[in-house]
Amino acid sequence: MGARLSFAGVFTNWGVATAIVVAGISLSAAQPSFPSPPSDAPTIDFPVPKPGATPGPTKSGAPSIDPRPPTESRPGRPEGQGVPTTLPRSVNIQLKVERDGRLTVIEQVIVQAKNTMTRVAPLRIGDRVFAVRDATVDGNGTAEATADTFTIKLGEGASTVKYTVDGAVADFGDHVQVRWQVANGWDTKLVFLRASLLTPKPGNDFVCLAGQSGTEDPCDSALIDSSGVLRVVQSDLDSGARVDLSATLPAGLVPANARFENVKAGAFALTPVSGAALGLLALLLLGGFGALWVARGRDTKAAAADVEPVEVLVTEGGRVVFASPDGVLPGQAGTVIDEVVDARDLTATVIDLAVRNYLWITESGEDWQVVRRNPADYALTDYERAVYQALLPEGTESVTVSALRSAPPNTADARSAIHADSVARGWLSRTPAKLRLAGAVLAVVGVAATVVLALTVGHALAGVALVIGGIALAVGARFLPARTKRGALLVQQVRGVHGYLKSVPPESVPAADRELVFSRSLPYAVALEEAEQWLSRFAALDVAADGTPGLYWYGTQDDAYDQARFAERFHALIDSVDGVFGKR
Repeated sequence: MGARLSFAGVFTNWGVATAIVVAGISLSAAQPSFPSPPSDAPTIDFPVPKPGATPGPTKSGAPSIDPRPPTESRPGRPEGQGVPTTLPRSVNIQLKVERDGRLTVIEQVIVQAKNTMTRVAPLRIGDRVFAVRDATVDGNGTAEATADTFTIKLGEGASTVKYTVDGAVADFGDHVQVRWQVANGWDTKLVFLRASLLTPKPGNDFVCLAGQSGTEDPCDSALIDSSGVLRVVQSDLDSGARVDLSATLPAGLVPANARFENVKAGAFALTPVSGAALGLLALLLLGGFGALWVARGRDTKAAAADVEPVEVLVTEGGRVVFASPDGVLPGQAGTVIDEVVDARDLTATVIDLAVRNYLWITESGEDWQVVRRNPADYALTDYERAVYQALLPEGTESVTVSALRSAPPNTADARSAIHADSVARGWLSRTPAKLRLAGAVLAVVGVAATVVLALTVGHALAGVALVIGGIALAVGARFLPARTKRGALLVQQVRGVHGYLKSVPPESVPAADRELVFSRSLPYAVALEEAEQWLSRFAALDVAADGTPGLYWYGTQDDAYDQARFAERFHALIDSVDGVFGKR
């Protein structure tokens, strides 16, 4: 109900009085073992109008009930057939608003034999704070009040509890309001409760609610007698339920003493600020998912499209030579295909440097020696120079593969350079990497913001939204294709090269040009995992057909070149160089 009740009038009598009487008779008859109260048991004066008096006004049109207490006989009922005031687990309550704004309360509680009853009443209801003082118990029990709760513990028999409530009167400008929960926090069901509220002058707009906190069910009966006293009757009040009573009095009749405290919502409570942050997060997640769906769909469609024929063999100066599409190099082809610079891309670059006469590779027992043949000039790309420098630093003329495996070169610069080169050519985008970094930063900022908000102004869910958004951004970026539209087109062309490697017959190339075509195509076969098929297809290659013995870029230990032995040793060379680059 909150502190600002706004109900008008008195709840109507729902005909419950008759049911209460019948229930009381049944309960009284069903429990003959309940002891009668001692002769000195305390009682409460429950004011009764004089005989013949007319009940006072109630809510317009509402019926009224006979205000006589249920201990008296009713017309047509034999003497003694009313509801007994000594019914076990019943409470009689008398409330009085004093001239100085205090609310004095007297409660008579009847506890069943061999049982106890405990009431733990909260003194903070919503943003309203009450205080209880001067609590005493006449009978079998104790009463204690703290800043947060008022606790009554009673043993069997009849006990009278007296206390004073501060904070029951609130100022609403043109009137004041008296409010108190006359019953709440009991650990047992109350069979019967009745209460009276006496004010300096008759009040109005009485409101009485019964039931669990938050419900708005009216009390069984709440009406005003001819003297302006509000009388409340309630039966069968569940354990922990409350009877919340309020009344409106004229402004200035008694001083207001209500105290209100803004209850700070939990740091992780849903507030307008945090709700807006979570709503924005939901919109961004939906938008990001849509963008990711479109990007991946475009990339998948490009990869699944039919491969157009790619002409990689061209005639220059009367000779047939290999020419890659869009000038893509072996290392670049592998990188654009899987969007990652891996060891095989660097290995293919080493073979390509040898094929293009920058390096010489020769067998040395079970090892290989890589020899500087021509300096790394500006005809090479930045990443090719980085690979060259990693293998043969300045001042080094040759190195064995076994030595490289023992002390692997640092290839970080080469990997960065090949990726940067693909980005510069418009094949790949840095967007996914930037988004991953942005997501990680956003998540860290979100964690810090969550802690700060939780310890200060609240709205910590706004910080949580940042954390979730950052994580989602970082994870989503991993699934975002790095290839651009031009990169997707290049993939189609590289797939065409792959088809060429798998299908071109050696006989279609003039014998004098086969060694060069075989050699220039070999690095692409390495990058695209087709080296074995390529070597098998050119198993009958005559390397002397160009007028020079052996391969022009690879030296063997045998005087006579053997293509089958070369294929076997070449596979071992590739695995060894992969091992060099795979370690760093």
